[in-house]
Amino acid sequence: MCTYASGPDKLHYACVRCRISFKRPHAAAGHACPECARPLRCAGHDFAAPRRRDRRAWSVVAVVLAAGLRYEGFEPCGCRREPKFRPGTRAQVRARRTVAARTGAPLADLLGRADPLQDA
Repeated sequence: MCTYASGPDKLHYACVRCRISFKRPHAAAGHACPECARPLRCAGHDFAAPRRRDRRAWSVVAVVLAAGLRYEGFEPCGCRREPKFRPGTRAQVRARRTVAARTGAPLADLLGRADPLQDA
């Protein structure tokens, strides 16, 4: 049975500046942060927000979202797919930035790989 086929699903939206996240229905116009009124960034179906006081974890989330990636563990229907890798620590982000600078590969591609030195 599909994970997301049971009804209208909501996506996680996050404001990295305020370090908060919400589940909202998908809207083409987007959603605004209730604290700073800036647009919320779509973080995907399977985003697990770090604690608000954990600035290091939020800095990793900021890099991932700025690269245009979302936290999606499944295809939109949720059928038989393995979770996609996203860095969880600043050391993992640093390693991928270093490899991107050396090889010229796009950072977004490297952030989605468990091993940044492995070819896609």
